[in-house]
Amino acid sequence: MLFAYVDESGNTGLPDSGGSAAYTLGCVMVDADLWPASFDEIIAFRRRIRDTFRVPMRAEIKANYLLRNSGDLRGLNLAPRQRFVIYRAHLRQLRMLNARAFAVVVDKARHPAATQTDYFDLAWEGLLQRLERTSSAEKQVFSLLHDQGENDAVRRWTRKARRHLPAGSAYGTGSIRRRAHRLVDDPIPLKSSSSYFIQMSDLVAYAAFRAHIAPTSQLARICPQTMWENIGPATFTAASGFRPRSAPGIVLR
Repeated sequence: MLFAYVDESGNTGLPDSGGSAAYTLGCVMVDADLWPASFDEIIAFRRRIRDTFRVPMRAEIKANYLLRNSGDLRGLNLAPRQRFVIYRAHLRQLRMLNARAFAVVVDKARHPAATQTDYFDLAWEGLLQRLERTSSAEKQVFSLLHDQGENDAVRRWTRKARRHLPAGSAYGTGSIRRRAHRLVDDPIPLKSSSSYFIQMSDLVAYAAFRAHIAPTSQLARICPQTMWENIGPATFTAASGFRPRSAPGIVLR
């Protein structure tokens, strides 16, 4: 079985109404057989973060908190350089977890007539296409675990994907029809504060967003445009197909 942990960056709001420039889903995939060792490794990693930066084990580490020194990180007085190192260390840790990471970035400027629902659909369709093709190619079932919030909408999408899921010959939007028949049960919503893997997928999502749309100079002190490259060999390059339109492992829609 393949566990697929998913979190989002940005929102589905219209840019003209204050919405983000993109809506992004980050995905961290872990093989079930490797999960126990991966979990032990991520616990050991968080202990190193605690010992080096005084970040409590139970603290939630997500992109927004690192960028703004907020949330569970408030009060630690971490310098921008320290927050950059923490962010980079998480992405580099993915290879030690035997995990694979990819992202789907919906650039709203590419869809000027789209609605909020369209942005959501584009992202989740793209994500489920990749998970369906991966599970089929590897002949294993997969389980979807996502940050809680849009639970009903995600459930509707996965149930729809079991019946029909459009996919082009190179992960495009062609006329080929497939089914996500290897998806096990409904998706499982998790509190990001209780899942290190969901927190990892949040950091993956924001790094992908900034790999496509450059951050301001202030934000770049924490997450520069090159942050995505730190995923290195854990990048699931197959997700972006044979003709990637963005960095390897990033699906641009």
